[in-house]
Amino acid sequence: MKKLLTISALLTLLAAATYYGNTTIASTSQTIQLQGLPPELEGLTISHVSDLHDAEFGEGQEELIKTVKEQQPDLIFLTGDIIDSNRYDLEKSLKAVSGFVEIAPVYYVTGNHEIATGQESEIKSRLSQLGVQALSNELVTVAIEGQSIELLGIEDPLTGASVADVLALHRRSELPRLTLSHRPEVFEDYVSAGEQLVFSGHAHGGQFRIPGIGGLIAPGQGLFPTYTAGIHEKEATQMIVSRGLGNSLFPFRLFNRPEVIKVTITP
Repeated sequence: MKKLLTISALLTLLAAATYYGNTTIASTSQTIQLQGLPPELEGLTISHVSDLHDAEFGEGQEELIKTVKEQQPDLIFLTGDIIDSNRYDLEKSLKAVSGFVEIAPVYYVTGNHEIATGQESEIKSRLSQLGVQALSNELVTVAIEGQSIELLGIEDPLTGASVADVLALHRRSELPRLTLSHRPEVFEDYVSAGEQLVFSGHAHGGQFRIPGIGGLIAPGQGLFPTYTAGIHEKEATQMIVSRGLGNSLFPFRLFNRPEVIKVTITP
């Protein structure tokens, strides 16, 4: 009887931890040094939001909006899959975005789920109406505090253009550059192109994170994937991968709390 009670208590604890780890948001922080960043932009802060997949955090997305607002970002990056192609509900995700645009300028790139719906034009149009700038394989120069930086937005390769092809069209200049691209598994392409700092998602943190090992599985990477969370560095390139917020084919996460990353950039 005692053993049964112990097992029951452990299962209850695991269920509670799983519920908490799927319905609450972790606000994580990273500080990254970016070569060539003007001193005037010391402390430039970005909220990195990825892979919402139609998940909902609080009524009208109030908890998600609150998390981003508390990070006090100068810019907000949405790196794809704000919706899920299996249960397409754009209105739910737009509630979050409508809150984001009141906080800071918002930039967006598509993920594979936007393309899979066949509704990417509608999604971009609705985002544009809210004031979001969708970057469709394009490079823009943004002025902040009188200083210029480049933002490169790469559409998901399901559109037909590979990440490498897009990078070849927009070679590095002398300006500091931040790159938004949904796919982390093509890290070597970013390295070959000399991209400075890439913001990515897609891997959902490996879905189930094994303590001391990392993520279990990720699309495009298979079992025990390399690029599921945190910062990855090689040569002059750094890539920050968000664990994301929602789920798709797998209905829950394990030891892998949804996150919004606060990225602070220094010279």
